[in-house]
Amino acid sequence: MLTFSQRLKELAERGRGVVVLTGAGMSAESGVPTFRGKDGFWEKESVEDLATPWGFARDPAKVWRWYDERRRQIAACRPNAGHLSLAAYEARCGDLPLVTQNIDGLHAAAGSRRVLELHGNIFRVRCERDGLVTEDRRTPLPVIPPACSCGGLLRPDVVWFGETLPARVMEEATAAAESADLFLVIGTSSVVYPAAGLPAVAGAAGAWVVEINPEETPLSDQVDEVLRGKAAEVLPALLGGAP
Repeated sequence: MLTFSQRLKELAERGRGVVVLTGAGMSAESGVPTFRGKDGFWEKESVEDLATPWGFARDPAKVWRWYDERRRQIAACRPNAGHLSLAAYEARCGDLPLVTQNIDGLHAAAGSRRVLELHGNIFRVRCERDGLVTEDRRTPLPVIPPACSCGGLLRPDVVWFGETLPARVMEEATAAAESADLFLVIGTSSVVYPAAGLPAVAGAAGAWVVEINPEETPLSDQVDEVLRGKAAEVLPALLGGAP
């Protein structure tokens, strides 16, 4: 039985100053494998080979074959009730900064408009020569590795190990956390920085910080309220479901 504090109910009903951070657990409820842990994307694969700039430089075809299969898997997934609840809540409130560590695009597919993708998007490609970023949702890709119209090699527009997060996106996410009245942390392991530091930023600025996760995390004893449950169950009960 879900119970919400009076403070949380008041802030959610007011619908102003609400900021959301989502992680892999949110997408896992839609059938997207997590990158870590049992049955995760990395369980039997080398991060060094597949998710680093030097691994891509060494064997771009190998990297793209792996990402092509991941794109196929993710393309078959659909937004769950949690994604839809957040999108409907934004539509009612008018603004909902939604910071996500996920690269699957499911928040946008659900209808969320202000999505801040910290780690990029697996359905975008970026030219290694001119930096042009474009969307490409074809699965499978007709040619591996794909090339840009300028002749440059294309890479997935995701943040790999050894790379920094996109500065503009991180700045906007930090500013949102600093101005939040209610900060919801949903389905994230809270171990990957700098994203894992955003709840502390929000809390230091006076926000009511709430963790929504079926599992305990390093953040659990540092927040104002913990809701043990899946996003697809908790969010419709807290914020309302899709219209």
